[in-house]
Order: sequence, then structure tokens, then C-alpha cells
Amino acid sequence: MKEIKNFINGEFATNLSGKVFEKRTPIDNSLVGKVYEAGRPEVDAAVNAAHAALEGDWGRLSVNDRVKLLDGVADEINHRFDDFLQAEIADTGKPVHLASHVDIPRGAANFKIFADTIKNASTESFRMATPDGKDALSYAVRVPRGVIAVVCPWNLPLLLMTWKVGPALACGNTVVVKPSEETPSTATLLGEVMNKVGVPKGVYNVVHGFGPDSAGAFLTSHPRVNGITFTGETGTGTAIMKAGAEGIRPVSLELGGKNAALVFADCDFEVAVNTVTRSVFENCGQVCLGTERVYVERPIFEKFVNALKAKAEGMKPGRPDDPATKIGPLVSQEHRAKVLSYYERAREEGATVVTGGGIPDMPIDLQEGAWVQPTIWTGLPETAAVVREEIFGPCCHIQPFDTEDEVVRMANDTPYGLATSIYTRDLGRANRLAVRIDVGLCWINSWFLRDLRTAFGGSKQSGIGREGGVHSLEFYTELRNIMVKY
Repeated sequence: MKEIKNFINGEFATNLSGKVFEKRTPIDNSLVGKVYEAGRPEVDAAVNAAHAALEGDWGRLSVNDRVKLLDGVADEINHRFDDFLQAEIADTGKPVHLASHVDIPRGAANFKIFADTIKNASTESFRMATPDGKDALSYAVRVPRGVIAVVCPWNLPLLLMTWKVGPALACGNTVVVKPSEETPSTATLLGEVMNKVGVPKGVYNVVHGFGPDSAGAFLTSHPRVNGITFTGETGTGTAIMKAGAEGIRPVSLELGGKNAALVFADCDFEVAVNTVTRSVFENCGQVCLGTERVYVERPIFEKFVNALKAKAEGMKPGRPDDPATKIGPLVSQEHRAKVLSYYERAREEGATVVTGGGIPDMPIDLQEGAWVQPTIWTGLPETAAVVREEIFGPCCHIQPFDTEDEVVRMANDTPYGLATSIYTRDLGRANRLAVRIDVGLCWINSWFLRDLRTAFGGSKQSGIGREGGVHSLEFYTELRNIMVKY
């Protein structure tokens, strides 16, 4: 049976407590391996190792030397592509075509993009006259923030972990990563890559476990952690923000969403249907940027509902390596219970179930997996739970609208503010509405299109701060002002 260990100071370690927990694949609920849960001693050791690395060889490296190491990390991930692919699939159950085109390539690319960013990052300088008639130069330098706690989600484990680790290391920090207990494998495997490339011990550390009274809480409350970055649900983000307040430590939070798609009658219909299909059902709906509310202008409402229904019913569930598989399972039995509770809630609230709403018929060898049907509802008021609350499953509610003002009001009527997408041939209208919708990201006639140099993050209860390009540097570095009098 596979053993998934903590990675501390360049070595794979178990724990003092002897605690382990099972990791089962959501494909068929078979056992992937046992994971060693980190306690306070292991978290202490990881944080201390990270500080020692800052004071040692890593802290003395030039930017160019750091960049060479990070380029080497990216190259080694690509060299071991199949290993990372299989680890990701075992943890998440997602289809091979998705993980091989998104998760693993982007996981490697995150090291490259931030290596390039830090090489070209500039700061400001000013010359000024002093009161005694002499000259002075004032200039800024970026210095690492220190030890960064990286708390990761389970939906895109490698991609979203390296999205934080890449810029943190590029800026000269060290990290202690706490991956989700549902997806421990690729973060652990990355430790092997760090050692192979020659990243100094203690720069990259991994501790496994849960949230409260486990590795997550021990790490985020640790007094020697200098900053905390987290992607996940809003309730956990609230707890992490409270932990960060102790010691006035900065936090970067990318949290939940209840994202809307606005489909106008003049849209390119095929583009709109195909793109909304992806944004609702890709990764079994487990995408923070995914769409759970679809607003369609009334003249094409029925046509759009029928077209999306046909797309949903054509999404065949199955094993990840089957080319015919279009949708995988949810990440766990626990998450499936949550999603199915919303399916039941929708029926109780009087939804019209256009398609889905239950568990698909699966072959006998897959019946223990965390499968649910792609689901579409109509007919609910905007106050319904499935319209208000984040579900994080392959489902959406479709609502007709008549005017721009009406659809903007409905799109904004949520405590979240992560992303939206607008489908129309009228680019004047699209740009006009894009600035009126309270979100951090807005796509026009597209979805999940990302230039990694641009700002990424949410507003309202969807997060604090921005990541991407130079915006990541604002969190992972401190600006220090130096004044020289001639």
C-alpha cells in the first residue's frame, strides 16, 4: 500500500503520533494509500526548517540562480509528466484529457511564468534635493516576506498549489504547504522534484492533515509563519483570516463563488452553449470560476435550455483513461453527499428538473465511486438555496431576463464576487456591463481564458488580494525604501 509522507527539510517523514488516514480514489472508492497526519511537532519542524533555509544557502542566492532552479523544477515536472498525471487522477478521478491538458502543464508553467516575472520586476527611485542643498537618492528594493503557509484546495491540486509556490519561491521566500487531505499526492511528489533539481533543504516543505486541531490550524496559527495564502471555501477563509490576525500577519484569500453567465439573444449561440457547457460541467463542476447561475435573454431562453440539456445528457461518466469519458466523479463521498443534498433541496423548493438530479447508473466496478448526474434546473426564485449558495457540483439554474438592468441586478445579488461571463455580439454592451458586475474577473464570449500576467482574485466574500504577474509580488515581497544622501 502506498505511503504518503510529510516532506520536511528535504526528507520524507512520518510523524510522532502514529496517526494516519486513508486516501481513497473517488473513481471506485478503492484505497490509494495511507497518509501520515502532521501534528504540532511536524509543523514546528517544517516551519523551523523553512526559517533555516532563509538564513542559509537559499537566502544568499541571486535572483538569476533562483530562476535557474525554478526553471529546472518546471522541466523536471514535465519530465515526470506521467507520474504527476497518475497521482492527480488517483486523487481526483478527473479524466485524463482534462488533467493532461490543464492541471499538469499549468502546474509546471507556473514556475516558468513567475521566474520570468521576477527577472523583469522593477521598483521606483527618485532623486531629491535635501534642505542643506545636497542631493539624495531614494530607491526601493523587494525583499522576501519570509516563511509562507500555502493552504491548497482539492479541485486543481497541482495547478493551484504551484500558482502560489511558484511566485513565493521566485521572490525568495520559503514555503510550508498544507494540501487538502483529499489530494495529498502531487504536493508530496513535488518534494522529489525539488531534491532532484537541487533546491536547498527546507525551502519547500509539505505537511499533511485536516483543518481544525490538525495540520491546517497548527500551520496558520504558527507564530513563525510570516504570511498565509489560501484557496478554498469562504468559511475556512474566515477562520484563516482570524488566525492571521494574531501577530498581524498578511493573508491572501481566493474563496468561494456563485458565478453568473449572462447570455444575450444576439450571442453567437453555438459559442455560448459550448462555453457555458464547459463552465458548468468541467471538472464535474468543481471549479471556483465555474458557472452555477445562467441568465438567458427571454427570446432564446427555451432554445438555450434545450441545447444545454442535450449537452449535459451527452456527458458520459466513466474511468479517467476511457477516451469516451466526458465527466469524472466528485472528489469524495463526503462532497457527493453535500451536492446530492442540494439536488434534493432544489426539488423541495419546487425546481423544474430539466435533466439529472441524481446518481447515474454506473457499471458494477464503479458503483462505489462519487458519481452524480450533470443537473439543470429552471423555475426557482432568486431566493432559493440552490441559486444563493455555492454547491461546487455539475449543476446550474437557468433564469430568463428581459433588460440589461434586470440581469445586472440579479448577477450582483450575491455575497460573492469572483467571476462572470457575458455572451453577446455587441461589444459595447459587453464592456459596459463588465464594469457594472461586482467581480474580480469577467470574460466576454469566453471562459477560463487566462493571461497569467494579469490580476486574479475576487471581491466581496470571494477573497482578498490579487495574484498573477507583478500582482503576486505585492503579497510575496515587502518593499523596502533605502535613502542615500550624497
